[in-house]
Amino acid sequence: MYNIPPCSLPCLAFRGSTLHPQRGTAIKLLHSYHRPLPHRSQRGRTITMASEQQAAAFSLEKEAYGANDRKDHVALHSGDSSGSEGDIDLAKNPFLDASVADRWRNVYDEAHYECRHVFDPNATWTEEEERRVVRKLDWRVCLWACVMFFSLQVDRGNLAQAVSDNLLDDLGMNTNDYNLGNVVFLVSFLLAELPSQLVSKKLGPDRWIPMQICLWSIVAICQCALTGKRTFLATRAMLGLLEGGFIPDIVLWLSYFYTSRELPIRLSYFWTTLSVTSIITSLLAFALLHLRGVGGWGGWRWLFLVEGLITLLVGIVSFFYMPASAVQTKSWFRPNGWFTDREIEIVVNRVLRDDPSKGDMHNRQAITPKRLWEALKDYDLWPLYAIGIIAYIPQAPPGTYLTLTLRSLGFSTFNTNLLSIPASAAHIITLLLLTRLSERLNERTFVAMIQNIWTLPCVIALAWWPNVIKDAWGTYALVTILLSYPYCHAILVAWTSKNANNVGARSVSAALYNMSVQLGNVCSNFVYQDADKPYYRVGNRNLVIINLLSIGVFLSTKAYYIWRNKQKDRVWQSMTPAEREEYLKTTKLQGSRRLDFRFAH
Repeated sequence: MYNIPPCSLPCLAFRGSTLHPQRGTAIKLLHSYHRPLPHRSQRGRTITMASEQQAAAFSLEKEAYGANDRKDHVALHSGDSSGSEGDIDLAKNPFLDASVADRWRNVYDEAHYECRHVFDPNATWTEEEERRVVRKLDWRVCLWACVMFFSLQVDRGNLAQAVSDNLLDDLGMNTNDYNLGNVVFLVSFLLAELPSQLVSKKLGPDRWIPMQICLWSIVAICQCALTGKRTFLATRAMLGLLEGGFIPDIVLWLSYFYTSRELPIRLSYFWTTLSVTSIITSLLAFALLHLRGVGGWGGWRWLFLVEGLITLLVGIVSFFYMPASAVQTKSWFRPNGWFTDREIEIVVNRVLRDDPSKGDMHNRQAITPKRLWEALKDYDLWPLYAIGIIAYIPQAPPGTYLTLTLRSLGFSTFNTNLLSIPASAAHIITLLLLTRLSERLNERTFVAMIQNIWTLPCVIALAWWPNVIKDAWGTYALVTILLSYPYCHAILVAWTSKNANNVGARSVSAALYNMSVQLGNVCSNFVYQDADKPYYRVGNRNLVIINLLSIGVFLSTKAYYIWRNKQKDRVWQSMTPAEREEYLKTTKLQGSRRLDFRFAH
């Protein structure tokens, strides 16, 4: 039993809460490791059953961070000294209510959900069994997702290493041409985000992602034959179009296997791959750029060729490695599959208990135009898109120009690539620590904002420190500290998913958020101009302004969600219990527009 102090307030409103339709109190799901429940007959006691609408409300809570707390599920009742065991059980497994289980079984059947035959409301398992399954998922699913992200980052990020080997001079281009190439890539990447997500939902990410990797790898290989500005811009555009949408696609695939509480941590692993890739490609570049002159080629041509072949191999293997779902891991080349029947039961049912709506679409089902339009006009997610546009700009130009800056400081081509490694290594540590801190504190806004607080003094120094460039090692140390910033992207992706509060909306909102990030990256390429080099004083002063503006957007977003939750509370508390019941039964509103949903912040 849980001893909870009595509360005299008529309603307890929590971030990310859903409301009890009868008592008018907020149901706060205090989430722990998703423990299995014994069957009712095994417990020898009566369970208090909630309504179907209450149990459905439980499922709305647990996205992105689950309920975000590290305690057990507890239902807080106004005036009660403890939560009823039945409510706690329903929080862990809403399908213990037979009416809820029957309703969702019908939903899964109508949607032809691929795992519907494994759905079992009364399935039980031990914590040790679940830990073993999660470990297997990490090795089989999460690890390969990181490998595929490695292939993305290799082919979209190796341009920075290529320019350190005089690519611009060899092709007769300047800094502005380099900026234009980055802009063309990012605009193409942005435009492909949403279409790619729609294609992935129709074909299935297990089919579309390997196709993407193979196609962009072929284009990446062709970069070894660049002849000038036109071919440079053409390959940049094609890479952007083929790589766009990959990240939302892979997040969709991961969501098939992980609960909402587990997903943010796996996303943090996912984005540490970005830094790991930077380290690996820096070492590769150190070796491959030494091939300058071999076959009459510049070292950067060998770089594009070899790294493109590596990512093409990843794409080909992905066709055979990626299963469509937990129940579809068996094939002619993998006759035993990844999981035993027992493990499949655990994988499927723990995900559905965490979020029953994950089965209301099958993995080859397209998003309808109506659902797409509803997601596009959901203005409550626009503050998060605004953060996506602005939050990552302050560190982008210094990162993009790192190798050029190091060359201008007098470092050799080979030392330049090695000197970029410390920032990447530190970036891994700060990213993981930031994500863990957000989970521990159950706080998104202030924790994510640490990224811009970190970068602010660095861009101020770049703008006004008189020894920038003049002091080579001091400038290197300053830029390294700046690029070691704690990356908040994993928090924002999960935050967007949480506040979308609907499976179809999550697919679209993930793409829209990533599009906003790419739009910010496009803007960042206009900050440093050729006429402003080598000190980029004007550009760095603009970065200071943008950094301060980003902090303001974070704070405004938190204030907006607090206001929206209070607004919903007033309407909800003005309704009688009967009106609340009727609302939950008859409302056509979905996602974050529902009155019984509270925004996370």
